[in-house]
Amino acid sequence: MNFEKIFNPKTIAFIGATDRRNSVGLGICKNLLEGEKKRKIFFVNPYHKKVLNKKTHPFIGSIEKEIDLAIIAVPAQVVLKVVKECCKKQVGGIIIISAGFAETGKKGENLQNEIKKLTKKAKVPLIGPNCLGLIRPFLRLNASFAPATPKKGEIGFISQSGALIDSVIDRSFVENYGFSALISYGNEADLEISDFMLWLKNDKNTKVIGIYLEAVKNGKRFRKALEEAVKEKPVVILKAGKTKAGSKAALSHTAALTGEYQVYSTLFKQTGAIETDSVEEFFDVLKVLAWQPKINNGIAILTNGGGCGVLAADYCQRLGIKLPELDSKTKKDLAALKIMPFFFSKRNPLDIAGDALSDRYKVSAKALLAQKNIYGLIVIQTLQVMTETEKNARAIIEIKKHWPQKAITCVFMGGKYVLPGIKLLEKNNIPNYQDPKRAATAMKALIKS
Repeated sequence: MNFEKIFNPKTIAFIGATDRRNSVGLGICKNLLEGEKKRKIFFVNPYHKKVLNKKTHPFIGSIEKEIDLAIIAVPAQVVLKVVKECCKKQVGGIIIISAGFAETGKKGENLQNEIKKLTKKAKVPLIGPNCLGLIRPFLRLNASFAPATPKKGEIGFISQSGALIDSVIDRSFVENYGFSALISYGNEADLEISDFMLWLKNDKNTKVIGIYLEAVKNGKRFRKALEEAVKEKPVVILKAGKTKAGSKAALSHTAALTGEYQVYSTLFKQTGAIETDSVEEFFDVLKVLAWQPKINNGIAILTNGGGCGVLAADYCQRLGIKLPELDSKTKKDLAALKIMPFFFSKRNPLDIAGDALSDRYKVSAKALLAQKNIYGLIVIQTLQVMTETEKNARAIIEIKKHWPQKAITCVFMGGKYVLPGIKLLEKNNIPNYQDPKRAATAMKALIKS
């Protein structure tokens, strides 16, 4: 099925347009108008002649132009009638934002099934109901009631939870990552997670696929889609509903029956998908996969704080990350550097002492990455009186330009005094984590299986 009219619509009709304060409809109106220069937007409201000073239409059939995408945000009991009008209009696709369907019980499920029959018969693809909507930052398309449009990036995010997308968008502005697409799919009356995964697999702007998952409706189809997607791009999954309590919550959330978690866990391992355990880890891994190259197993740790280097080494060993010994040439090259203290560690992790300035970081990183069996680098900076946070960041950025095929993650630990350096690193797509464990976990995701 061709989803071009959903994911790149030239005309959009929004049924449920309103300028009522603090309403879903107003949020969608404002978001759609951000991309008005890219496409034609039509508002539908039979009770108002204008919304946000824009002319409205009494129903979708009164719009003379062909409609690629219809977005519906009206009370559940009205949705069936509106869907009939959309099918009669032969729209290219439908997103139903409205809740009140299968997630509410049998009556809602019956209504959802009637809608599904209509759209299937009319061959109109449907996203939802009970979803946030769809966002494609590259196209300035925000067909959702999310609080803002995130920056462009290489993460394609599919989520069964719209609320999670909202919070993630806000967080992304602070942590500096962007998205190729964000898709909230809700109850999956028609289009399923497998459809969106396969679409992102072929999307040129997507480098890594992230999935927040409660359950799947068609296990065989999901497995096949996941296998195909992983062959092309990394797929990172945050699975909810692992316990009985979580499963019950998922059922009332999107009418999802989660099933035995062990089945999912085994599936992820067999297909090569990366499973994460928290929202923080999920986006740590997505960010590093979007910004850094995949590498062979073997990294070095560079630190100005011995204790943090030991912690990082512990985490790497637990994760199965190899820490090669420094070879004779690397040791010789480091020893020849006049700016190195006579007591530096001469091993991996390489402790360059607390008084290290940016020049020591630079020459040390260069020597470590020159070693053939070192494919990545975790750079740790603890804050001392003399620490040059911004200069250290610039040194690492310069080194990365010389070694684009090798991966770098950083641990600039601290708060307000290290923030300028962190901003510089992440502006140049070098991820920073406040804990060595997070940096090691991110590095693990880059290692080729």
